[in-house]
Amino acid sequence: MLAFNADAVDLPAVSAKGAILIDAATGEILFEKNCKEKLPMASTTKIMSAMLALESGNLDEEFVVDSNAIKVEGSSMGLQEGDRVTMRALVHGMLLPSGNDAANAAAVRICGSVEAFVKLMNERAEELGLSSTHFVTPSGLDDYTDEHYSSAYDMAILAKEALKNPDFREICGKYNAKLKFGNPPYERWLTNNNKLLNTCEGVIGVKTGFTDKAKRCLVSACERNGATLICVTLNAPNDWLDHSRLFDYGFTMFEMQKLPVESNRFTVNVVGGTEENVPCGTNVPKLNMLRGKADEVTAEVSINHFLYAPVVENTQVGKITYYYNGEVIHEEPIVTSKSVGYKKAEEKESFFSKWRARLGDLF
Repeated sequence: MLAFNADAVDLPAVSAKGAILIDAATGEILFEKNCKEKLPMASTTKIMSAMLALESGNLDEEFVVDSNAIKVEGSSMGLQEGDRVTMRALVHGMLLPSGNDAANAAAVRICGSVEAFVKLMNERAEELGLSSTHFVTPSGLDDYTDEHYSSAYDMAILAKEALKNPDFREICGKYNAKLKFGNPPYERWLTNNNKLLNTCEGVIGVKTGFTDKAKRCLVSACERNGATLICVTLNAPNDWLDHSRLFDYGFTMFEMQKLPVESNRFTVNVVGGTEENVPCGTNVPKLNMLRGKADEVTAEVSINHFLYAPVVENTQVGKITYYYNGEVIHEEPIVTSKSVGYKKAEEKESFFSKWRARLGDLF
């Protein structure tokens, strides 16, 4: 992950012990404070638990929650023994009211036990390169252990990965949600604890957290003019203000820029058409990027070698993929600029008519 240079005099003051602000598209660090320090992260842990739950599949299949799993202290989505619930509802329960019961119930459903699920969490953390992270619980409860920790940097990488999942992105950004669960299931509302959704322009999630040991923890994401930033604060007495200030600071570094491409006009051969080829084109996109970074973007063109007639105007025949720092930041379709019809089959002359013509030429 690269760091973007900014004048120190412009850096906002933050209350957090550990903090980071990154560009979600490129992973570049725009601000950091002790971002690699290992710290407890409380219920922001549930980002990993929710991501794994969404990846487990069968999200809308009803099942009965494990009666022991839901016997857990702290925040809750209100699960009771014998309740029927879906995995999708449990993810809402984790990400909105920060239900410890939801995290444990999902863990047991997926892996058979909390311990087996925690092992899965740590394996996924290793896959993602979260070298300063170790999980002990699916919920983030840490009263009895000092081995449940992460860093602001690692939590930003985790959030970046989780937000690639459309279901995760949608759920963590909800103010509230109407869900059906219980024994028998009935409709009820869950409310999101993340007040940044209502107070900071463009915030789309992600997760709050608090324990006596970790203090106030917050992972959030904010989208403005097509750019997305991810902010993490750990042990932050004034986390809401920290995030608002950091987002305002970060977005001042962005501007709309044209992405570089050698050409946006192409031709593709047409088989059996009234014309031998068809012109194609693509837009030259503008993205809201860190100032001066468009020149470092690379473009890769992939396009069909030929098409069969008939060809309809505005048919996609390829795409241009734009990369920055090894990450895909944009894709633009290449489409045909006109239509090309079938070439009518020429009437075949008979064998005799051909020779008659040739003989006529001789005499």
